[in-house]
Amino acid sequence: MMKAAQWMGTRTVEVGVVPKPKITEPEDAIVQITHCTISGSDIHLYEGELKDAMQKGDILGQEAIGLVEEVGSNVKSLKAGDRVIILPVISCGTCDYCQRQEYSLCDNTNPSKEMEAAYGHRVGGKLGYSRLCGGYPGDQAEYCRVPHADLSCVKAPEHIDAQKLLGLTNVVTTAWHALELAEVQEGDVVGVWGCGPIGLTVQRLARLRGAKKIYAMDKDAQRLRIAEGFGMTPVDVDAVPDVAEYILSIEDHGLDRSIEASGYRSSQQAEYPAMQAIGLERDSSDTLSAIIKATRKGGNVALVGDFFFTTRNFPIGPLMQKALTVRGGQTWPQKYYPFLMDMVVQGTLDTSWMFTYVDEFENIADMYEKFSHHEVPGRLKVCLVTAFGRSQQMQSYSDLPVHRLNVESDIAE
Repeated sequence: MMKAAQWMGTRTVEVGVVPKPKITEPEDAIVQITHCTISGSDIHLYEGELKDAMQKGDILGQEAIGLVEEVGSNVKSLKAGDRVIILPVISCGTCDYCQRQEYSLCDNTNPSKEMEAAYGHRVGGKLGYSRLCGGYPGDQAEYCRVPHADLSCVKAPEHIDAQKLLGLTNVVTTAWHALELAEVQEGDVVGVWGCGPIGLTVQRLARLRGAKKIYAMDKDAQRLRIAEGFGMTPVDVDAVPDVAEYILSIEDHGLDRSIEASGYRSSQQAEYPAMQAIGLERDSSDTLSAIIKATRKGGNVALVGDFFFTTRNFPIGPLMQKALTVRGGQTWPQKYYPFLMDMVVQGTLDTSWMFTYVDEFENIADMYEKFSHHEVPGRLKVCLVTAFGRSQQMQSYSDLPVHRLNVESDIAE
C-alpha cells in the first residue's frame, strides 16, 4: 500500500492509502517518488473544470522525480536505482507523430472516446490528468507506474539539487515549447500573459534567446514584482482599461511574439463568471483577443495555457487580416532533452527559484487550497517531499516544513 493525493470532488483533495502500482506492461517502470509538486494544470482539476472526466479517488499529479524501483522486460534505458525525472506526456515512440517528435499528439497512448468525439482526434495521454487524457494515475504519490518508461523517464545526475530537477518535469519544457511555437529570436519584443511559474520561465528563457524587451502581464502584484525583479516590464492587467491598447501606446508596431501562459485567468470581462455559471461560455476569449490585438502584423502567437472547450466572440477577423501565425498545444518534452538537462548541469539554467516553499508530501491537500488561491508562501510553487525523499536526504534542509518567503532577494541575480 502507499499514500497518494486523490481527487474526491470539486475543491477536495485527500491523502488516501491505495494499492501500490505494479508493472502491467513490459514497457512500464515503477518509480518511488522523492519529490513532487502541484501544477497550474492540476488546479483545473481541483476547481472541477473537468469534473465530468474525473472519478472520485483518481490519483493526481504530473510533476515528480524519484528513483526507479523496478522496470518491465522491454525497458532498455533504465535500471533499478536510477534517479529520474518523470515526464507528464506519455508517448509510444512509434506512431507518425512521435516519429516527428510531436510527442503530445501521440496516436496510441490515450483511449478516450470522449476526446475523439469532442476534438475529432485523440491527443496523447498524460499522467494524472483525467479520463479525457487516458485516465492514468498520477505521481503525487509514494510510487508511480510510468508507462513507456524509456520515453517518459529522463535519467538525472545524482549531484543535482532536487528542485532544479523538479522544475524540469513540466514547467521548463512547456516554457521552451512556447518559445519554439512563437519562434522567439534575438531582437524580438515579446509579450507574455501570465506570471506564474511557466510564464516567468517563458520570460527568463526568452531573454536567454535574445529577446530585446519582454512585457509581463498579470494581475497578481507580487508575481508582477518577481517579473520586474527578473528584468521584465510588468503590466497589471487590472490597472489598465485595455491591455492591448496600452501595449500599442508603447510599442507602435506591436509585439513581435505573444505567448499566452495563463489560460483564461487574466480575463478582464466582468460578465464571464456569470456566463460560465449558466453554460453560455466554457473558455474565455478575452486574453486571446488582447493578444491578437497587441501583436504586430505578421507576428506569432503561442498558446500553452490550458484551454479545453469552446469560446464565443473569437476575433477571427483580426487574426486573419493581420496574417498572424497562431500555434498551441501541450509540450513535447522528450524533444527538448538532453538539451535542457545539459543547461542545468552546466549551470546555465536553474529552476530552483520557482519553489518558494518546501513541505511534507502528507500536507498536499492543504497546499492545493493555498496554491489555488495564490497563497503558497512566495506565491509560486511548493516542493513536496515524500517520507522516502526525506530519508534519502537529497536536500540540504532537514527540518520540514521550511518557510522560504524571501523570494525577491533570491531572484536578484
